[in-house]
Amino acid sequence: MSRAAVQHGSTRARRSRLLLAAAIMSMATVPAPGAQGVPDFDVILRNGTIVDGSGGLPFRGDIGISGVRIGAVGTLRGKRGAVEIDAAGLVVAPGFINIHSHPSPAALPRAENMLTQGVTTEILNADGGGPLDIRTQLSNLQSAGLAVNVGGYIGFNSAWTSVVGSSDRRPTSAEVERMRALITAGLEAGAWGVSAGLDYKPAYFARTAEVIDVVSAAKPWRTNFTNHDRLTPELNFSSRAGMAETMRIAEAAGLVGVVTHMKLQGHEQGSASAQLEDMRRATAGGQYVTADVYPYLAGQTGLGALLIPAWAQDGGRPEMLKRFADPAQRSRIAAEAEQAMKARLGSHESIYLPAIRKPLTAVMAEMQAPPGETMIRLLEESNPSAILTFGAEEDLRRILRYPDASVACDCGATTSTTTHPRNYGTFPRVLGRYVRDDKVLTLQDAVRKMSALPAATIGMVDRGRVAVGMMADIAVFDPKTIIDHATYENPAAFSEGVRHVFVNGVHALKDGASTGQQ
Repeated sequence: MSRAAVQHGSTRARRSRLLLAAAIMSMATVPAPGAQGVPDFDVILRNGTIVDGSGGLPFRGDIGISGVRIGAVGTLRGKRGAVEIDAAGLVVAPGFINIHSHPSPAALPRAENMLTQGVTTEILNADGGGPLDIRTQLSNLQSAGLAVNVGGYIGFNSAWTSVVGSSDRRPTSAEVERMRALITAGLEAGAWGVSAGLDYKPAYFARTAEVIDVVSAAKPWRTNFTNHDRLTPELNFSSRAGMAETMRIAEAAGLVGVVTHMKLQGHEQGSASAQLEDMRRATAGGQYVTADVYPYLAGQTGLGALLIPAWAQDGGRPEMLKRFADPAQRSRIAAEAEQAMKARLGSHESIYLPAIRKPLTAVMAEMQAPPGETMIRLLEESNPSAILTFGAEEDLRRILRYPDASVACDCGATTSTTTHPRNYGTFPRVLGRYVRDDKVLTLQDAVRKMSALPAATIGMVDRGRVAVGMMADIAVFDPKTIIDHATYENPAAFSEGVRHVFVNGVHALKDGASTGQQ
């Protein structure tokens, strides 16, 4: 039977935030050996090392699940479960909450790549995208079946494009009010905040004051503004300037600022400490600023999205192709694209094309063309996805250690084999490499960054902790073996180490394999 879980927040504007729970089906149960009569719990996880999401020290204990909620945490001697699992030697943690999700809708009924990472909740419409009618979007997803919980942001980019279009122009006051109304409607429908991707056109064309005017409609909801920072050639594609803008918009709009998939790009690599100090000062001064991060140095987006100059994208793809056809404009576009590659990536050698499993340099050799011209030729044929290496390892480690930085994968449920490895490996990579092997984080800190912290960031009050009364979203993993296996060359390799996952009390992953239950 499908159920929609409605999350209530403490806000000045009374509203509900919509989280569609994975459809809850009757679970076949087998009585525990020797059990007589009615069991005390549907499931008991015994003898596990409980890392409850709070950041507190792990402790050994049992967990009882009754229906969709956690019914008991502690020592359950003398109690019986209809199903009992011996979790000795395993970590029992809250299910992980991915607050920056881009799933393939067709993959959500099984979501195997996410369940094998311990993820139980995905928040969609990141980077400003997604449908404006969130309620219909999520209803359609639930009708198709869900293996994990899903919710969504309301996207600034979608509102801007719907009202202003794809051209670089100023909105009228009436158009600003229409966009504010779209943001308000999304929040009234249950959105978990406002997302934006100001680095993406045409939202890139919005001026800072215009963004503030629109997203400040969310102020009565006391929610968050999560943004893919805008990097401009006028400021030499400065990551820090982009993050400062995100913080400025959030403060002026009365929202919590979230610097999403935080990284210091290109020529600013190595400056994470200074940026994090800016965020600490803002928080200490009363403007809470948080972030999310994934444990890779490369991202993935459309090949031309961040590298083709904004003026060349004015009016959308048809106008861009017309400019490509003009020799003078083509030459200018190629030159400016190469400047962007150098400033943002350090070099064109940092571009990889997953669909053909080749670096841009290999395509350049085939075409016998320089990087800018090669990119234009590729974009004339299609709009290929690209993996772009932006970051530096030491910056990543500093961001991971920042107390208010969640782990989020910038990914989602998928079956693609030509994608970024983060889709299959983010959370086990943190727990295996950065916790167990390199000791960048403690286990309890990492789990908090995957559960209670992202829940708090978006205002989710009944998930993200192992505690009585919380929803029974639980991940059970082996701390000795958990690790990612996905690589850029083989991005669809499943992670190992996650043994069991419960979503609303349903045993969605058993002994490392999807049960198909929703």
